[in-house]
Amino acid sequence: MSPEDRKRGYAKDLLLATALVATGLVISGLSLAQLKTQGSQQMAQATPPLQSTPGAETKPQAPAEPVTTGTRPSNVPPQPARPDAEAQKRGVEPALPPAPAEKTAPPIKEK
Repeated sequence: MSPEDRKRGYAKDLLLATALVATGLVISGLSLAQLKTQGSQQMAQATPPLQSTPGAETKPQAPAEPVTTGTRPSNVPPQPARPDAEAQKRGVEPALPPAPAEKTAPPIKEK
């Protein structure tokens, strides 16, 4: 590519970039002008006021929520994850699967 072709390509690119920036500025200016003229006329959409359900006066009230103390009940002992030997004899299944055997690698040889 000759230096003259490069200059011509650079000029075209510069002209295109300038036209795009100018177009963006014009659109932004028009949008701001439109917002300024219509700014006082536009209002945010509000939700309608809440209305009660028809016949709500005749319906029974919902039961009150049970009061909780936030403490853990102490009368229930924790259950083990694995049953003891007597329970296994009776056929009780363990809550957890058996643990996998540990994998060992051969020792690392020192150099």
